[in-house]
Amino acid sequence: MTSMSRARVARRIAAGAAYGGGGIGLVGAAAVGLLLAEVQLAKRQVGNGNGSSPHVPNAQGLYGLSYSVPGEPPLRLTMLGDSTAAGQGVHRSGQTPGALLASGLAAVAERPVDLRNVALPGARSDDLDRQVALVLADTGRLPDVCVIMIGANDVTHRMPPTRSVRHLSTAVRRLRTAGAEVVVGTCPDLGTVEQVQQPLRWLARRASRQLAAAQTIGVVEQGGRTVSLGDLLGPEFAANPRELFGPDNYHPSAEGYATAAMAVLPTVCAALGLWPAEEERPDVSRREGFLPVARAAAEAVAEPGTEVTAAMPTGPKGPWALLKRRKRRRVPEPDPVPTHHPTRSVEG
Repeated sequence: MTSMSRARVARRIAAGAAYGGGGIGLVGAAAVGLLLAEVQLAKRQVGNGNGSSPHVPNAQGLYGLSYSVPGEPPLRLTMLGDSTAAGQGVHRSGQTPGALLASGLAAVAERPVDLRNVALPGARSDDLDRQVALVLADTGRLPDVCVIMIGANDVTHRMPPTRSVRHLSTAVRRLRTAGAEVVVGTCPDLGTVEQVQQPLRWLARRASRQLAAAQTIGVVEQGGRTVSLGDLLGPEFAANPRELFGPDNYHPSAEGYATAAMAVLPTVCAALGLWPAEEERPDVSRREGFLPVARAAAEAVAEPGTEVTAAMPTGPKGPWALLKRRKRRRVPEPDPVPTHHPTRSVEG
């Protein structure tokens, strides 16, 4: 699918989400049914590779304690979404994306970072309503920045993409209204799951990219930022499946999560005004610049780690966005153990 046609599909899905439209199908119902069966088969062994319950390390706590300054509160980072946001597939808390992002943010900001994680393995976008309510209920601990990773389960469970985008857009709007910056890692590339065979692998990739582009439009229109995860992880996972997938062959390994965290960290820092000012200007040599939001969304899903953020609310062909291909930087190793571990239950 070309960038232009992907932009048209994404526009239609996002418009349907905004105006309460029905389910615009990503791919044929029969094909998605087969895809669902194959992906569910691939997921049967999920549970850190041994068929056990989906254990997720508890990474919540305070990171970067050495940066503490009396009277200065820590930055608050909250993770929302599905198993990828939770960190399913690794054994140690420091290997989860939340811990990696908290450590990286603390190093850049030179401030401690208080990490909270309300992500739920198996969650679809309609669970974001519940997760956001949890986040906003604790008025004494409202986040400075939220990172959402969601979408894969929407595709495999055949959630209409308009409904999926509607729930995500609502979540972003509620968090932004509460004063939090929001960064969304868009739908990952399901075509990288080894057990999914051709031609379903192609259909999985197409469905994932269409949803990711539509998610980008919905998020940017609500004042959030997106980072493309699908095409970032796709080629690297395909080339190094044993290294970047975990023992269950479905969730990322520690190296896979580090790759994702390296892609998301610069955008998290930029959202908080912590990135160097010279890197905020579009770099023509990296094909950065201002584009209609649908066109930027379509281009982002085809390029590793591409960021899209709102630019102009009106312009030729509607709202415009800034497309950035940020330089990835190494994420610092997290503290071996967070300073504290508030209890968090992880449901199946």
